[in-house]
Amino acid sequence: MDFHDTDTQTHVSSPKSLNEPIKLDIEHAVVEDDPRIWSNIKKNVVLFMISGASVISGLCVNIQNPANAQIQQQLHTSSGDISLSLSLFILVQGQFPLIWSAISEIKGRKTVYLFSLVLFTLGSVIVAISRTIGLMIGMRILQSIGASAVITIGAATLADIYEPHERGTMMGVYYSAPLLGPSLGPIIGGALTQGLGWRAVFWFLVILGGIIFLAFLFLFKDTFRNERSMTYQNVLKRRLQEQPSSGAKNDLRIISEKELQVNVEGQTSSNDIEAQPTVIPASAIRNARLSIADVNPFPPYLSIISRKNNIAILIASGLIFAFSFSIAYTCARTLSMHYDYDALNTGLVLLAYGIGSIAGSMLGGRWSDRTLARLKAANGGISFPEMRLESTKVAMAGLPLSVIGYAWVCQERVNVAAIWIYASTLAYIVDANAGRSSTAVATNGSFRGLFAFVAAEIAVPLQDSIGDGGLYTLWAGLMVIVDCIILLVLYKGRKWREASVERENQKLDGK
Repeated sequence: MDFHDTDTQTHVSSPKSLNEPIKLDIEHAVVEDDPRIWSNIKKNVVLFMISGASVISGLCVNIQNPANAQIQQQLHTSSGDISLSLSLFILVQGQFPLIWSAISEIKGRKTVYLFSLVLFTLGSVIVAISRTIGLMIGMRILQSIGASAVITIGAATLADIYEPHERGTMMGVYYSAPLLGPSLGPIIGGALTQGLGWRAVFWFLVILGGIIFLAFLFLFKDTFRNERSMTYQNVLKRRLQEQPSSGAKNDLRIISEKELQVNVEGQTSSNDIEAQPTVIPASAIRNARLSIADVNPFPPYLSIISRKNNIAILIASGLIFAFSFSIAYTCARTLSMHYDYDALNTGLVLLAYGIGSIAGSMLGGRWSDRTLARLKAANGGISFPEMRLESTKVAMAGLPLSVIGYAWVCQERVNVAAIWIYASTLAYIVDANAGRSSTAVATNGSFRGLFAFVAAEIAVPLQDSIGDGGLYTLWAGLMVIVDCIILLVLYKGRKWREASVERENQKLDGK
């Protein structure tokens, strides 16, 4: 989609001449209390809250690691069961956001935040009092379901309140918070386990979940606007079509015919539009009420993965996340086995990786926005999402080399390149799927979770058989493939996306 001057909040829809009215883009449908024009202070409060909440997704994966020996001894279980509790947590955390995303596109972001935090806190309480490994694994899954919502819906919330040209920077700032979790987890978990026992780890998560819940209950104002949600509008149209009353049919006729139109001088035409021929006016949907029964995550999910540009960037994103997870997981094992580091010292070493990740996320996000602005200016004020991926070239060469360096030196390095690229790909997947931001991020999370689950299952056997040098040389090769995939999307993605939009438009016109 072409982002013209975002201050005008307009979008060109291939007019035949400059004098024709221009269709309003779904990203900029007129709404009451527009989150895009909130004050910077109000936006920063939202950014701070969702960033702080997103820490739990990374924290509660690794915070258990220092306590595993105690858990295994006191619950009379095996290392395989302990490993299962971790890998299932990761798998569920990646897949369940598809449900949260669909709910947030019907009932709003705040409802999802509050309900998911309740589940996370409840799961943490039961884990803390568990007497069997079966109950613990089950409640860790409940924890995972609750923790999975924030990081996905958080990115969608940023899309609600920031214009596309700002999102790279804000995504970088936002995503730096959960990157602290894997580094802080072993430190906090190690200190609590050594001082108070393994159950204190999960009581800590109970307190953290309760504080975050209260913050969202009293301080967070919902940013979701159903006029800007393609998922909401498609469900509403389907509901009206199914109702036989003349009133419903009249509402559907209004939706089909009434389009918000504005005259904008000096705009140029473009075919780079999203597959949404009509933006439903606020007046037509103000009295509509959709319920949880209308939630269906599969159509939006299929619409995301049906596009070549999306599936390519999702694979690249999944591999980067799997690598980041694998290096933290196997580094802790290497330091323990070969360097005799205890849990606390291991956590302090991993903090270096966390600092590097935060630096990469923030620098990569900011550079992504600057690159987009520069290319937009050079292109006569017209931009498209693929321009953002140009920013990843800076980090591409350094990523495989840094992985190989770690592999054969086997010391923790500050690795900026991987997260630099990840921040840009996350912003791209949001920009390239207007009106489907939460679904796009949830789909990204699904790929992340699946890839990380596989990485967790194969990391130890590979590390034992070919060593750190062989394992991370293999990862370096995969990072070269990631670079190639991103370059492919950079140069071919716009063509693929426009073809998908045209195909979706034809399908909509045929209904």
